[in-house]
Amino acid sequence: MKKLFYILSTVLMLSGCNYLDFDETSGLYKREDMYATFSNIKSMMTNIYGYMPNKSIVDVGDAMRECGSDDAEFGDPEASVQNFNNGNWSALSTLDTKWSLYNGIRSANEFLESYETIDLSIYQYDGKYDLEMERIKYYPFQARALRAYFLFDLARRYGDIPMPLKMLSIEEANSIEKTPFADVISFIVSECDDCIANLPVTYNGMLDNEYGRLTKGFAMALKAKALLYAASPLFNPSNDKSKWLKAAVAAQDLIESGLYSLDPGKKVNNIESPENIFLIMRSEDYSFEQYNFPVRFTEGKRTYMSGTYPTQNLVDAFQTKDGYDVTLTANGWICADPEFDPNNPYEGRDPRFASTILANGMAFKGTKIETFEGGADYSPTRADLGTVTGYYLRKYIEEDVSFVSEATVKAKHHWVVFRYAEALLAYAEAANEYFGSPDQTDGTLHLSAAAAINQVRANASMPDVTATSYSDFQEAVRREWRVEFAFEDHRFWDVRRWKIGPNTQTQVDGVHIAKVGNKLEYSKMTVERRTWADKMYLYPIPQSELYVNTNLNPQNTGW
Repeated sequence: MKKLFYILSTVLMLSGCNYLDFDETSGLYKREDMYATFSNIKSMMTNIYGYMPNKSIVDVGDAMRECGSDDAEFGDPEASVQNFNNGNWSALSTLDTKWSLYNGIRSANEFLESYETIDLSIYQYDGKYDLEMERIKYYPFQARALRAYFLFDLARRYGDIPMPLKMLSIEEANSIEKTPFADVISFIVSECDDCIANLPVTYNGMLDNEYGRLTKGFAMALKAKALLYAASPLFNPSNDKSKWLKAAVAAQDLIESGLYSLDPGKKVNNIESPENIFLIMRSEDYSFEQYNFPVRFTEGKRTYMSGTYPTQNLVDAFQTKDGYDVTLTANGWICADPEFDPNNPYEGRDPRFASTILANGMAFKGTKIETFEGGADYSPTRADLGTVTGYYLRKYIEEDVSFVSEATVKAKHHWVVFRYAEALLAYAEAANEYFGSPDQTDGTLHLSAAAAINQVRANASMPDVTATSYSDFQEAVRREWRVEFAFEDHRFWDVRRWKIGPNTQTQVDGVHIAKVGNKLEYSKMTVERRTWADKMYLYPIPQSELYVNTNLNPQNTGW
């Protein structure tokens, strides 16, 4: 059985698109054997979940994908994520392909085909039979929602993609053609609609009270996200307003469902938050803190250049608590807020700043962070294993983690896939784009764009946006996406779907803090100049796949 599980969750490394074909049998157990008991069927279903991306907080080598955006810089200059920034990637030298998600799609297709043949009537006199049958009736819809999610994650990388909806032979796998992006999104939406109608709101009260299974809310969130991407400039160059309307309606459906609510408290790593729609749960570990704590707190456990370091570009996106912009220049801070103190620039900021970024003077583990030149957390060079931007990461960090010998402390880190604030910001963006105004409603869209974004801001104890024009509000909602979802794997993709790469991806900055007497002087410094080309809006199809299957041509533009 272990052998068969391995076969079902692993691809035979033949070549190219053969990832889509492998043998589901072994010398001991056949496919039908694996669908002959409740426990085996559950194992087969769980196997599909194993293909979910972001199983780890870091998802590009040792780095978070934000290090390939203007929100962060990775400590190691040789890390694979740096290829996003220096242009050193191609169809021959790929990066973050996620082509392996086709293994998950294959597994989902196999499950759906095999599920149609199951006969468990032999267990009908078992005391748990009815409960087991209730549990497995949701499995096909979980498999379909997972398959839809895998397809979305591929489509936002590549645009047009192969979309196998059945198990393929080697010949079929090596000749399958690409499906246009719009048709992939239409399929995802159709699948989500069926899953919304059939998946439960929760599994509490069912057998084993399972947590971490896909629910109605997941399908609603995926539908809204897929439609938002389809409406965005990258995939909607003609700015078809009907696509924005569909995205707004899907987000509104989730908002009006009443299934979730905003949470002013902690969302990441918190399975109890009423805002979280779906989390990928992980066991106790301390590796994330090992690579991201300020180095003096790692007790010598960090041995190489690592860490996700927020940039000044991101810091400047956080307003003051009264809604004023703050910008660091080479000559110091600029801010019109009369309460802003340039000597204490990180105080009085948007409360989300302190839950996202560790900056100079902030409290941490019973002391204060010192990133000024000569301070305890200052790093003059990358080789010092500390920050290269003047900032450390706070989000997803569990402060109680300890590396003290004989008293180590680990923590659980649960990756947020969807949370409710995303529906509100998706609605705010889509409604503004559809109406051309942040204040308009009609018989279909019941909430104004401004009202939606202001719910998110109020939850963060921030004042309402002041933007009243379409363009000013577009800028405001894009800023809100950035600060609300920093380091939750949004910015990298938002840069692409909005097509703002040339304006955001050519340079990242940090802060230099000099101690002069009893005062600190702040100035912006250039951390890295980066390479951007518009071909990077989409990934290149791996050349290894094109060699095997010429029907995957044409290659994405520019590659």
